[in-house]
Amino acid sequence: MPLTDPARPPAFAVRAVLFDLDGTLADTAPDLGGALNRLRARAGLAPMPIAELARVASSGARGMIGHGLGRHPGDADYEALRLAFLDEYAGALTRDSRLFDGVAELLQALATRGLRWGIVTNKAMVYAEPVVQGLGLGACAVLVAGDSTPHPKPHPAPLLAACAALGLEPSDCVYVGDDERDIQAAHAAGMPGIAAAYGYLGLGTPLADWGADATVAQPPDLLDLLA
Repeated sequence: MPLTDPARPPAFAVRAVLFDLDGTLADTAPDLGGALNRLRARAGLAPMPIAELARVASSGARGMIGHGLGRHPGDADYEALRLAFLDEYAGALTRDSRLFDGVAELLQALATRGLRWGIVTNKAMVYAEPVVQGLGLGACAVLVAGDSTPHPKPHPAPLLAACAALGLEPSDCVYVGDDERDIQAAHAAGMPGIAAAYGYLGLGTPLADWGADATVAQPPDLLDLLA
């Protein structure tokens, strides 16, 4: 008789849940995409659909400028475009962004279970903190931004910093994200990585090939994975 039922999802016995921000807790693509489309308008270009830009939203300015304007690090005008994009974004961080459906209920359920939760994002703190506060996520136990450690994800440093701030071992936590680098960072840090299939997912490796320890179709599904 097998020790586990293969039809049942895995259960993770943890003391805290760490989340990516863009594309996992919050749908920030409308404001990121809006900033990009304002740059396109300056260049006399038509706006791009937000649904298309969402696929690269988790890559921030680099992804938006690369996909929406065809400019990449190393191009002569890339840095000027990056600064212009960030200036546009800073002026409308939470104009149209919102939490994904079910996120508020999920976070409340985690608190009811006595589990702490935190946010580990590659967004710089100057943008991450006002977005977190503006979307009502200020109750997070820890916020680690892209510039909080010397290396952003997929390096494990941000996740390890979050664990240290919580006074927990990586094995006490799981990380939930919507990009392959989130799973890579989780595994490099020594914790399970759970893929948010409802998120942006990027334009690279298909989700099925990320090697995630589990996948959730909607935010509340995470509760079924926690022992």
